[in-house]
Parts: sequence; C-alpha cells; structure tokens
Amino acid sequence: MIDLPGSDASGRPDAQSALDADSTPLGSRTRWAVELLTAPEEPREEDLSGVFVPVFLARHPQGFAATAQQWRGLGPFTVTDYQPVAHKSWVTLEGPAGARSTLSLTLDSTGLIRVLHLGPEMVTPPVTGWDDLARALEQPGVTWSALVTREERGVTRTLYSKDADRPMPNGSSYKLYLMRALAEAVAAGTVRWDDEVTITPALRSLPTGDMQELPDGARVPVRETAYKMIAMSDNTAADLIQDLLGRDAVERAVVQGGHSDPSLLRPFLTSHELFEIGWGAPEVRAEWVAADEAGRRRLLERITGPMTVRGSDLGPAVHHLGLDWHMSAWDVARVLGALAEDGAEDASGAVDGILTAYPGVPIDTDRWPRAVFKGGSCPGVMMFCWLLEDPDGARCTLVLQQCADDQKLIGDGQFLRGMGGRVIESGLLSGTSR
Repeated sequence: MIDLPGSDASGRPDAQSALDADSTPLGSRTRWAVELLTAPEEPREEDLSGVFVPVFLARHPQGFAATAQQWRGLGPFTVTDYQPVAHKSWVTLEGPAGARSTLSLTLDSTGLIRVLHLGPEMVTPPVTGWDDLARALEQPGVTWSALVTREERGVTRTLYSKDADRPMPNGSSYKLYLMRALAEAVAAGTVRWDDEVTITPALRSLPTGDMQELPDGARVPVRETAYKMIAMSDNTAADLIQDLLGRDAVERAVVQGGHSDPSLLRPFLTSHELFEIGWGAPEVRAEWVAADEAGRRRLLERITGPMTVRGSDLGPAVHHLGLDWHMSAWDVARVLGALAEDGAEDASGAVDGILTAYPGVPIDTDRWPRAVFKGGSCPGVMMFCWLLEDPDGARCTLVLQQCADDQKLIGDGQFLRGMGGRVIESGLLSGTSR
C-alpha cells in the first residue's frame, strides 16, 4: 500500500531517512528546501540564485529570503512524510503545536527549482467505496464528473460513472490529442523524433513549463518537446508540436480519438490562442463568443504574433465562453485508450516512454507496472486522468473532472489529485478494496 501526501497513513517514522537517502537531483533539491526551513541560520539572498530558476526569483522583488524567513517562523519543523514523483516532491512538515504543512517542489528541466510552496496540509478522506468518492467531490458551486473503467480480455466494465457523458472543460488534457496526432505522424514517417522545432515569439506561450524561457531561434528535438508537453505539461511545447503538425492534423486526431462531439474542439486552440483571447482585449473575446466556427477561424488568423497577455492577467474563468477544450470523461477515456494502443505499436518505445514519464501520484509499480497520467487546469477548471495496466494486462481508466465559476472553490488541484490517488490505492480498480 502507498501513502499519499495528506493521507492518514502519512507520518512514517522513516520519512526523514527516506529524504536523506534520496540521491537523485530531486532528492537533493528537496533536502536543500527542507534545510532552508529547518537550518539554524537564516537563508541569504545570494545563496538562492544558483538554486531557483530566474523567473521564480523575479516573482519575489523584495527577495525570497524574506518569504523563507516567514515560513521558518512557523517551525521548528519535523519531516513526517516525503513523496517524490518524477520531477515533483511533497514533504509533510509538522510544527511545534502539531499543525502540519506541505512543502511542494517542482524542478525544471535544468534541475533548478521552478516551484516551491508551503501551505497547510491538504487532507484527503479515505476511499473504501464509490460513495466515499462522491461525498468528497460533492461541493457547493462545483460541477464534477467521474469515470472509472476496467478493460480485461477485450471487455470493458464501468466500475463507476457520474455524468461521464457531459462535456466539461479540461485544460491541458487537450495535449493528449496532440500526442495522438504526433504518434500518427511519426508512424507515417512524416515526422521523426530527432527532427527539431524552433522557438519563435509567435509560438511562445505562458507557463506551465519552461520552454517559453528559451531564446528566439533555439532548436529543440521533437522527442524532448513531446516529453515536456506531456510530462511537464509545457504549453509552449504543445504549441510547437501543433505548429509542426498543423491544426487540421490535430482536429483529425480528435475524430480518430473517439471524441463524442468533435465540433466542440473546432477550431482546435493552441494555449497561446486561449490565453490571448481569454484574457486579452475584451472586444476580441466578445467577437469569439458571437462567431461561428468559420468566424472563429478567421479571428485566429488575425491574432498571430507575440503574446500580449501576461500570467498576471489571468483572472476570471472563461470556459463558459467556449474558451477551453471540452471533453466528457468518456472522451478522455477513449483518447487514453487510443494512446495506449499507439504506445504498443511504437517499436521505438518513445511514445510509451513519454506517456509514462510522470504518473501524477506515487504508484505501486508492482501492482501497476504501467501508468499513464495527464492533468489539466485553467481558471475554474481542474481535471486528472490515469490509465493503469496491471501485470496481467488489464487496463483501468480513472477520470476526475471539476469546473466552477470561481477558482477558489476548486483550489490548486491538490485535493482532486489526492482523491485520484486514494482511488488508485484503495483496491477498487481491481475489485478488492483495502
């Protein structure tokens, strides 16, 4: 059984030992971050520049050392849980009065810290049956859906379903269709993994990811770009892949991927376009809302060029204006299944390597040796999905979706991600709860 950040099984006595023994770059950076809060001496600003990406420090014009000192004031801390997953880690810290906090960290592709956040521990309730999941997700002001399936010997059973046919905004899970289109292009020989894409101002998007910080003219192999698109949900990487393949190819992948209503994803937006229309000039947004598909395509032709929207401009939700990528839970499940087949047919192993690089939560690999994960978010939108394969080849799919008019009702995704982890660890997917 695995323990999730915030689970009632957290607090293993060997948590500090596990952190100390982690010799990976992630473990090293996480130890440094914990010591930042627990070391006898206060941090010095000059010690930080070689640890964080420049954009992180730029978001703290008064200096990050001051923020770290505020965090230290909540201590002294004891490490009670450590969970590393690919390029992310979560450390549960217990303060002197028993209050628990979670220190979350994300590395960028250079090994520097891109995200470091300390907040109250998010506790997720146990899941021993589907009613537990429903009670946890039923929240005022939040629309949600869920789908859990198990495919065995060619037969798919629905283990749980809640509004799984309803199209909902999904944020970055649209990148699954980009991956499908890319896999098809590679299989057809029109694109090679060692081909390169080029960073240009018109293709530079906003985070998540780090490719937006590369200089103009930088060239990146397709394989690396696709890895960042899926494993790190890099928006600029996704836009580079879409530019390489063309919008038509991606829209074909939507149809071939089994979307129940492909018109909801036509025209298929890039992240750059979504940000520019959603939080840019109000008159452009109004034109998008009023236009039919042909009119929206003409609008997209006019807004090519460097992005004018900044991350700080993102605010109210716009998914109700058709500015997102709408998919039902069944649509997500179908494209996950199609990608699983793409991975099985790819002799190079690149497709499967990219899809399984980041599992989203700690996974018991003896129980689930193959795990595909994708998350997605936007203001007012949160979703997580998994395709898990057991040693006998049975495939289980789990899709959780939330949307609301107010982002505060959804939070930063820790709760929904944690609920996904709870379902995975429960035994419900294989029919034996724990």
